[in-house]
Amino acid sequence: VQLQASGGGLVQAGGSLRLSCAASRRIFGINAMGWYRQAPGKQRELVATSTRGGSTNYADSVKGRLTISRDNAKTTVDLQMNSLKPEDTAVYYCNMDALWGRGTLVTVSS
Repeated sequence: VQLQASGGGLVQAGGSLRLSCAASRRIFGINAMGWYRQAPGKQRELVATSTRGGSTNYADSVKGRLTISRDNAKTTVDLQMNSLKPEDTAVYYCNMDALWGRGTLVTVSS
């Protein structure tokens, strides 16, 4: 099973992007789905996670601007990104339990 992330690109500060991640086939029983990011020269960090029970967790730096959503029936997880800042520039990786996508680049220009 592979995860495919899409939706990255170049956007101006204050703009929006929506990242999407889909599994190559339906997977039952996924608990945690999430998005992580890695900026140049930095370690990978948590952006947002969502549990099967409905709990969500966000990095302090993105609270109020980014929203995670999931569709268990389709085995997808999305990240709506609003009010983007240059410091949001990174490669974004989706995660479903032990599975990782390849990443999609988000570049926010000032």
